[in-house]
Amino acid sequence: MSNTEPVRYRRILLKLSGEALRNKESGLSIDPEIVNGIAKRIKTVVDMGIELAIVVGGGNIFRGISGEQGGIDRTSGDYMGMLATIINALALQNGLEHSGIDTRVMTALDMHKVAEPFILRRALRHLAKGRVLIFGGGTGNPYFSTDSAAALRASELRVDALMKGTKVDGIYSSDPVADPTATRFEHLSYDDALQKNLKVMDGAAFSLCRENRIPIVVFDFFKPGVMERAVAGENVGTTVGE
Repeated sequence: MSNTEPVRYRRILLKLSGEALRNKESGLSIDPEIVNGIAKRIKTVVDMGIELAIVVGGGNIFRGISGEQGGIDRTSGDYMGMLATIINALALQNGLEHSGIDTRVMTALDMHKVAEPFILRRALRHLAKGRVLIFGGGTGNPYFSTDSAAALRASELRVDALMKGTKVDGIYSSDPVADPTATRFEHLSYDDALQKNLKVMDGAAFSLCRENRIPIVVFDFFKPGVMERAVAGENVGTTVGE
């Protein structure tokens, strides 16, 4: 698909989990080869002329909720998790720049020596200049997930869609790995997603997207060609919207 072909979503926010960077076989929390593969997939979308922002999680390094279960104070654990997302953002920036993509890392926590602080007007200027934005540090506040951070940044940037790249091809009625009878939803309303208590995103993220009428597209990020098709508006996973 070339950048001359029509697309449905011109400005998108891509949410990736930190687990997407992990190599479970080798034990590497951040595998440079996997990161480079992610960068190549993202480049195909950038080459279509799409304005792209990314929120990356930190679960491959540390999760605040998991730390709390081990005795770490929840607030401290959440800040540790925010720092993990910034590590992942820098790794992703490195992979994207090796693929020739101009990027900026912006964080909700001030750390001027490694990244820019998130300032909305500056972020919009970066997008207008064709740069890919990578947001680290979550919302900058404990007790909020990176899903909520993705919904927040998507709302602030007024994106056309929030796309959640996973290893599963959409939202299912139950875990498709554990339940062979699970069925995939092609479309869900925001209310359905909340009432069914679907775990693909948290309730705060669904609610914020509903308030701002931002469709959520859940798809298999690692399947070749799927993200380009999703941007074009093809039904490749599950869309949550009106």
